[in-house]
Amino acid sequence: DVIFAGEIGAVAKLKNTSTEDTLSDGVNSFKFPSIEFPFPSYSASIKPKTRQDEDKISVALSRLTSEDRTFTVSREPQTNELLISGMGELHINVIIDRMKRRYSANVELGTPKVPYKETITRSVKVQGKYKRQTGGRGQYGDVWIEVEPLERGKGFEFVDKIFGGAIPKNFIPSVEKGIRKELEEGVLAGYPVIDLKVTLYDGSYHPVDSSDIAFQIAGSMAIKKALLEAGSVLLEPIMNVEITIPEEFMGQITGDINSKRGRVLGVEAKGKKQIIKAQIPLAEMFKYASDLRSVTGGRGSYIMNFSHYEIVPARLAESIIKEAQSNKKVEIEE
Repeated sequence: DVIFAGEIGAVAKLKNTSTEDTLSDGVNSFKFPSIEFPFPSYSASIKPKTRQDEDKISVALSRLTSEDRTFTVSREPQTNELLISGMGELHINVIIDRMKRRYSANVELGTPKVPYKETITRSVKVQGKYKRQTGGRGQYGDVWIEVEPLERGKGFEFVDKIFGGAIPKNFIPSVEKGIRKELEEGVLAGYPVIDLKVTLYDGSYHPVDSSDIAFQIAGSMAIKKALLEAGSVLLEPIMNVEITIPEEFMGQITGDINSKRGRVLGVEAKGKKQIIKAQIPLAEMFKYASDLRSVTGGRGSYIMNFSHYEIVPARLAESIIKEAQSNKKVEIEE
């Protein structure tokens, strides 16, 4: 009937309570301050082993995230992968075991895919012309575009500079639609293309044969040709990383950052610990929780968040492109 300060009690069958709620007698209303949960540092991709597991997974993940606030679930929009994140490899393995034991949900674990992107390095002017005659009404669309690189992070910009009715106004949105659709998959490895400006400055049309679809195809043809000629390169996500470690591990950790193609931005002391601020490619960070634990004997921790995209080094880009092309070949054959 009674529980005193400092004691631990258990109550069963509370349907509307969750982690961080405060229970009171209804007379003396009180709320404890929110808990500061550590940021998840390890991620893995999951997919159901069978179709029967699909529905079970969503129920299991929903309940497990409400129980454990250091465990999070997200979906990467570009790769469409379902990602689970926790405090380390052991934490994720415990979660997977709970899913199987409590909810009979069987999943396959994997390393998340890196959401690479593509961009261009120089300006070009190209023509995209679509002409088809199959008896009766044909198809005709003709566009000239200039494609220029933009600063990193600027996204995509479309400019209409058609004068004198070279292309009727009602077909210009179709040209942009065709361009945007083609930019969803670049010419190197099938990744989205970002940070470029496309200017539609000339073209021609046929009073009978021109149509929305013809100009959509013409726009698609033009941008594909431009990407091939404009020095397309692969971009990778760079993460801001803050690593907290005991001072004696400074040399090992900074050396490890350099080996991961990272840059140390600064170091500051916090009591007997050191905080290293660095920027490291995401591709090098998927197993970092285990690496850091191994080096520091479990006394190191880190948090990270997205910073910006940078060009992938040529040698590494070559292997990524080859792998993407071989995977695409396998998908086509299947």
